[in-house]
Amino acid sequence: MAGKSLRFVDGSQVEKSMDHRKLISSLEQGFQNFSTRSGVVQPVRTAVEVKEHNGVLLTMPAYSSDDKILSTKLVSLYSENAKLGIPSHQGIVVSFNPETGTPMALLDAESITNLRTAAATAVATKHLAAADAKVLALIGSGHQAYSHAMLLKYVRDFTEVRIWSRSIKNAEALADKVGGVACDSVEKAVKDADVIVTVTLSKEPVVFGKWTKPGCLINIVGACRPDWREVDDEIMLNSQVIVDTKEGALKESGDIIHSNAEILGEIGDVISGKLAVDKSKQRVFKSLGMALEDGIAAKIVLENLAE
Repeated sequence: MAGKSLRFVDGSQVEKSMDHRKLISSLEQGFQNFSTRSGVVQPVRTAVEVKEHNGVLLTMPAYSSDDKILSTKLVSLYSENAKLGIPSHQGIVVSFNPETGTPMALLDAESITNLRTAAATAVATKHLAAADAKVLALIGSGHQAYSHAMLLKYVRDFTEVRIWSRSIKNAEALADKVGGVACDSVEKAVKDADVIVTVTLSKEPVVFGKWTKPGCLINIVGACRPDWREVDDEIMLNSQVIVDTKEGALKESGDIIHSNAEILGEIGDVISGKLAVDKSKQRVFKSLGMALEDGIAAKIVLENLAE
């Protein structure tokens, strides 16, 4: 590092340099490596609460010998930031050379998080959704909702995309952007939907089991703290629950903790064929987000920038 400046990759560079298909396929393999414990070291992330400002600072390190990544993400999550016109998620991903431990680059964490989270949901949807899934419901209208609309199209051919937001104007804006339709209630958005994605900052359930279609897939993405929820007990207790990381879900997922829902297994076990799901029954994929995902996403960006 002596005499060298550390490269910074901003959000626009991350987005321009990301290969969506490669990200999805790389996370698919990464999930499998994680669940088989194939060379992956990833502790549950550390959270520092900043209660007086409704915030939390997360530290997320990971190493994978098979994926050839060593990284740490430092990211803040402030749920009230929208009122200030700034992102709720802000931070950096630090990418290291796994052979020498030398820091290689700092990357914008907001863009990395938006893309890798949607790609993780795409992997889960590929393996858990019905093959003929046609109707997608997005609950939320922010950056995550947009990235999910863009990446889920790689794994299913949706003919209808419904969007609900607390702000109907925001829902309409996103609908215009992605070719969807805005709904004025959550119930209208999720009724008869084959795949539902919740990407909100809600601390209370917004989707209820009485509204959902039997046999649908519900991807719970937004509730990443132990006291936050996006769906009700009826959904959690009447679904096959798949998670990205069981250890993390038992510590951090409010939807799982407060419903006492049983975890069937990890998505990596579904990918490897170790775990089977019954697609005639309702499925839930609880995505908390993994440091491994950030490292893999950063690696793809840096490789593409080097070409």
